[in-house]
Amino acid sequence: MTGTESTVLELDDIQSGALYERPSPYVGTYLLLRIDDRAAGRELVRRLHALAESQRASADPAHDTSITVAFTYQGLQALGVPQTSLDSFAPEFREGMAARAAALGDVGDSSPENWEKPLGTDDVHVAVAVLSPDAARHDVAVEEARSAQQQLSGVELVWRQDCYQLPTGRTSFGFKDGIGQPAVEGSGRPTTNPRERPLRAGEIILGYPDESGELPPMPSPEVLGRNGTYVVFRKLHTRVAAYRRYLADRATSRADEALLGAKMVGRWQSGAPLALTPAADDPALGSDPHRNNDFGYGEDPRGFTCPVGAHARRANPRDAFDHDGSVDVRLHRMIRRGTSYGPMLPEGVLEDDGVDRGIMFVFAGAHLKRQFEFVKTQWLNDGIFIGAPLEKDPLVGANDGSGVFTVPQRPIRRRLTELPPFVITRGGEYCFAPGLRAMRWLADLES
Repeated sequence: MTGTESTVLELDDIQSGALYERPSPYVGTYLLLRIDDRAAGRELVRRLHALAESQRASADPAHDTSITVAFTYQGLQALGVPQTSLDSFAPEFREGMAARAAALGDVGDSSPENWEKPLGTDDVHVAVAVLSPDAARHDVAVEEARSAQQQLSGVELVWRQDCYQLPTGRTSFGFKDGIGQPAVEGSGRPTTNPRERPLRAGEIILGYPDESGELPPMPSPEVLGRNGTYVVFRKLHTRVAAYRRYLADRATSRADEALLGAKMVGRWQSGAPLALTPAADDPALGSDPHRNNDFGYGEDPRGFTCPVGAHARRANPRDAFDHDGSVDVRLHRMIRRGTSYGPMLPEGVLEDDGVDRGIMFVFAGAHLKRQFEFVKTQWLNDGIFIGAPLEKDPLVGANDGSGVFTVPQRPIRRRLTELPPFVITRGGEYCFAPGLRAMRWLADLES
């Protein structure tokens, strides 16, 4: 099969949250559940399956409520999945995020010992995400999910996080987010970057060829693995006041402050990319989905327009390596979602108000190691690939107060030093979101 041939996805078996963009704006809730009784757990799966499947009736999942269900390794164990099947899952999934924290850069304040309980513990078995365009439909869906659990004595709610996206699409740092998503072959969703062909379906959904032309490793039996995807979610506390003070202390004016922020992120706050408008923000460009993702970095190899170490460029280098073929960026593309939680820090406030706010980061893909873990460790937390081995991502990297960020400019480059951590990991989990047929299989397991 060549990369130009179309792929027919079994869309009626794939959970809505795996492929489709979210409505904008939206409200959402994440629920984590623990299974104490195997029979009750299977009945929970049966009920959640009905809720997740009911969302398939929507003609446009991006504009309706979605319920997505995923399981941790411990959750699949609690349901009684045979050990031979458990052993067929990716090693990273079996180990769990907490066990891999040091490699991911989750150290110091971000280390699992400081995580919000029960994140990173064996008490997290099932994750349920509810997202809706409005509060009324959201509340109904959350109540349905809660009722499915509350009526079962052997299943406990252990954690809840409410979240949202503002009409502006901006996160707590003030930048519009979620712009550069890849299109997936066979999903029916158009690409927003005409320079990038859709990803092979197997990069995101198991059971289909990926960019290598091969079928990625899939959990067994086939009914369990096919049409599933791995899901990473992380609760990330954002130190917004510290970020604002850092910029204010190093800028000569409000305009310079905005420019420094854009250089660190790779986009202006409106979402307009530096690659297209390097001198000033362009809100009309930032809000135009037909233009704000239509660019590359190949013509700016030294980063004079957009620094090579900027957050957006690190997370997706696009065509920056096409000239030498040293990196196949498509092997590390993934679905990324960022959802805000907690109240926004009022404009102009430079002191921390003690309120927890941040981003619920979600990844979906078929390869935990070469997608999420590779980008996190090799591109965000390490600067070797851009020729700056001592530099980490200036916004989300595991900085410790001694970090450096280089802004190329003529005649003399600018260096920002003493970068503190602006993002603290509060916890997270590696999960598996099975297809709908697989959920039925899990519900019908026999002891």
